[in-house]
Amino acid sequence: MFKMMMCKEATRLMSRQLDTSLTFQEKLSLKLHLAMCHACSRCNQQFRLLHQTGRHFEILIERHAGTPPHREDDKT
Repeated sequence: MFKMMMCKEATRLMSRQLDTSLTFQEKLSLKLHLAMCHACSRCNQQFRLLHQTGRHFEILIERHAGTPPHREDDKT
């Protein structure tokens, strides 16, 4: 018998899937939950957006790591 995943567990899996692989059963359970729960589906979209934004920010920091900070009194 299939047991419906609770939102708390779905949220934990949503977060974990951004950093590591889920098992087949976890992926399937989460996918089914997201198909039925609008709030968790929206939360998953927000997690993904935050994760992507963090990655882009990290790339920008790495690109400019050797550059001194911009100062207002610099004329260059």
